[in-house]
Amino acid sequence: MLNHSVCFIGAGAMAEAIIEGLIKKKTLSPQQIAVVNKSNRHRLEALGAKYGVVADPERKNELIHQADILILAMKPKDVRASLTEIKPFTHHRQIIISVVAGMATQLITELLGHSAPVIRTMPNTSARIGLSATAVAPGAYAQEEHLQIANTILESIGEVFLVEEELLDGITGLSGSGPAYIYYFVEAMIKGGMDVGLSAEQAYRLSLQTLVGAAMMLKLTGENPSQLREQVTSPNGTTAKGLSVLQSYRFEEAIRAAIHQAAERSIQWLQQANG
Repeated sequence: MLNHSVCFIGAGAMAEAIIEGLIKKKTLSPQQIAVVNKSNRHRLEALGAKYGVVADPERKNELIHQADILILAMKPKDVRASLTEIKPFTHHRQIIISVVAGMATQLITELLGHSAPVIRTMPNTSARIGLSATAVAPGAYAQEEHLQIANTILESIGEVFLVEEELLDGITGLSGSGPAYIYYFVEAMIKGGMDVGLSAEQAYRLSLQTLVGAAMMLKLTGENPSQLREQVTSPNGTTAKGLSVLQSYRFEEAIRAAIHQAAERSIQWLQQANG
């Protein structure tokens, strides 16, 4: 268990996922965790009642100042105003962990006006079940000891990958937005199963188990996906016919373009944040 106090700035779904992971993994006790937000008292009350964390809006400034670690979990559009508001209650001895998409460590440092170590991260929504793919990038003042603390916190929601900060926009397009691409693909599989006569439940369960099995094959065997694909694709067989349709619809190009466009949007957020 970490011997640190944490305050979440923002109380949305990602903040809740991390809070739940920290408590389930016993990384922190509920008493070590505080959460504040802009104005939604009802949301704070709900988190306090559900997890036993400190969620007292009347003590917002005090909770921020006393925390060893601040986790920035507000919406990207609110970051500049939020950091300007909390700036007087932060200090250089704190560790700042940001889960805000498209917000550079340098800008966070400039807005806070001191040399607190800032660590930028990109989790995804699978954090809800402890299976996030979370990329982590240190800012200018972050040292190895700060990264170790951030990793311990973020490992409560899944796997952590250390990367250079300039890669985070691309990672946002890949693993940050990636779960939505997978869900969209499974939606299409379910509809395809129903088109050939399966019930909605049958198509759902078969699609889901197919997805889980394929993912585990990749993870457990360590084989290249193209090798596994070739192993199940007989010449002129049923799988080859299905793949030829995906290729005719430029499936690979569509996925790669989706990742590129999502990454570009992350860059646009960063540019907008910088004014």
